[in-house]
Amino acid sequence: MRRRLYFVLPDLATADTIQQGLLLARIDHGHIHFLARDGINLGQLSVANLLQRSDLIHGLQIGLFAGGLTCLMAGLVIAFYPELGSAVGMGAALLLALFGAVVGAWVSGMIAVSLPNSRLKDFQQAIDAGRILLMVDVPYRRVAEIRTLIESHHPEARAGGTDTHIPAFP
Repeated sequence: MRRRLYFVLPDLATADTIQQGLLLARIDHGHIHFLARDGINLGQLSVANLLQRSDLIHGLQIGLFAGGLTCLMAGLVIAFYPELGSAVGMGAALLLALFGAVVGAWVSGMIAVSLPNSRLKDFQQAIDAGRILLMVDVPYRRVAEIRTLIESHHPEARAGGTDTHIPAFP
């Protein structure tokens, strides 16, 4: 299990130094993500990808649930309708629910990809002010070690908390 640690960094030089320190502490390059406002060139830093910047995962979950539930209800109404129910059966209700889940996930995913990540709303003001957000995914047993490493060597880095709900394959 991994935990995502958040730090708000004042500038690009601090971010670069922290990235080098994390790499030396054997944190894989793919688990270090930086996010800044548009127009700030992060250079050699590991830029946050679409899954970290947008609300795609949350949107897919909501669409999958809402579309599946809505079409399951419609399928059950059709299945219990006297004239159609005997011809269609319960299998059609389940197929309709599956279809609704896929369409719901697709539609809500298309919408959510353009929305900022709802988990990062606490950091949006700092990002808009020109600061850089560091998101680092560390094994649970190393959370305290990495937090201490960053805070002791870079007191200007403001800790932003820990997130326990990170995707399995970010």
